[in-house]
Amino acid sequence: MTGHPDQTRPPAPEAPPPAPSRRLPLLDVLRGVAILGTLATNVWLFSAPGGEANMLFTAALSPLDAALADPSPATVVQGVLLLASNGKFLALLTLLFGVGLAIQFRSAAERGDRWPGPYKWRALFLFTEGLVHFALVFAADVLMGYAVTSLAVAWLLTRSRRLRNTVMWACAALHLALVGLLTAATALPGGPGAQAMDGGVPAGVVDLYAHGSYAEQVAFRLDNALALRAEPIITFAFMGFMFLLGVRLFRAGAFAGDGTGRRLRARLLAWGLGVGVPLNVATALGGADLFFVDRYVAAPVVALGLVGAVGWLVDRSDPAGWGIVSLSGLGRMAMTGYVAQNLLCMLACYGVGLGLAHRLAGTGPWWVIGLWAAVSALLLAGSALWLRRFRLGPLEALQKAVLGRLPERVR
Repeated sequence: MTGHPDQTRPPAPEAPPPAPSRRLPLLDVLRGVAILGTLATNVWLFSAPGGEANMLFTAALSPLDAALADPSPATVVQGVLLLASNGKFLALLTLLFGVGLAIQFRSAAERGDRWPGPYKWRALFLFTEGLVHFALVFAADVLMGYAVTSLAVAWLLTRSRRLRNTVMWACAALHLALVGLLTAATALPGGPGAQAMDGGVPAGVVDLYAHGSYAEQVAFRLDNALALRAEPIITFAFMGFMFLLGVRLFRAGAFAGDGTGRRLRARLLAWGLGVGVPLNVATALGGADLFFVDRYVAAPVVALGLVGAVGWLVDRSDPAGWGIVSLSGLGRMAMTGYVAQNLLCMLACYGVGLGLAHRLAGTGPWWVIGLWAAVSALLLAGSALWLRRFRLGPLEALQKAVLGRLPERVR
C-alpha cells in the first residue's frame, strides 16, 4: 500500500497552486481571534462549581437558559456572552486547522515530498500533546480529536476533488443526522435536557475542584475519560466536514488579500451572519431541547460569517497596528496560546491554585469577564514579547525539535 503513487506524492492534477509570495496575514489574525474566542467559552467552565466536570452534568443547557429563567442584569450579560461564544470559535478553530493541513500539503508538493508521509508523526505528536493536556490541564481538549481527524483528511488530500467533496457532504449529512438523534433524545421526558435542568454537579465533584489535590483532579479526568471525551467522538463527522471545508476555502483563495479573497469573504460575511445569527438566536431561545442544534449547527454557520467579518476588518486596518500585530502574534503560536490559557485558568479557578471559582461563587459574572480579559491581555502581550526573540512559540518549537530528531528513513 505504501508504494501506491497516490499515497507517496500528490498527483499532478490535484497539486495545489503555487504558494503566494508572502504569508497570508489574515490566517494568523483569525487564529488569534479563535484562541481568544475559545477562552471566552472555556472560562465559564473553569469558573463554574465543579469546573470542567460541568460537561458531564449540565452539557445540555442552552446559553440563554439562566437568563430566561431569571432575567437579571448579571444573568442577561452572562447569557449574551455565552451566546456570542458558544460553538462559534470551536468551529472557527476547526476550520482553520483544515486550512493549515492544506498549507502543509501544498508545501510538501512544492518540495516533492511524500504525502501523507511524515505527517503521521506530526499527527501522533499532536495526539500525545492533547492527551497530556487532557490529563494534566483541561478535560475539554480539542487536540486529540484534531489529530485523529487530520489523518483521514490528509489521506483525502491525495485523492480527487470529487471524492473529497463527496466525503465532505457525507460528513455533513452524518453530522446533521446525529444532531437530530441527540436532539430527539434530549427532548424526551427524563432525557439529558431534563436531567441537566433538574440535577447539577454532585457536591463531591464541586468539592474536588474547590479543595481537592491536583493528583485527585487528574485521577478524576482519567477515571471519567470516556465521558469527558464524548464531544470529539460525537463530532468526528463535523470535524471532517469543517477540515475539508477549510481546504476548499483555502484553495478557492478565500484567505488571500486580492479581489477574489475579498469577494469570497463578503459572501461568507453576508450568508454567515445574515443566516447564522438569526438561526443561532432562535435555537438559543429554544432552550435545552435545541442545545445540540445551537452549538453544532447554527454556531458553525456564524463562524463562517466571522471569517468574513474579521477579513473585512483586516482589509481596512493598518497591518502594523497594535491590534493586528498582537492578534497575528498569538495566531502564530496558537498551540502555545491554547494550552497556556487553560493552564492559567486552571491555576486561577481551581483549588490547586487561587481557588477563585469557590471564593467568588455567587458573586455574578463580572469577575469571570475580568478573568477572560486578564488572560487575553497576558496571551497577547506574552506572544508579542516572545516572538521578538524567538521565531516559534514554545510548544511549536518543541514539536519541531522532536519531529526533527526522527530518523531520515521514517520522515
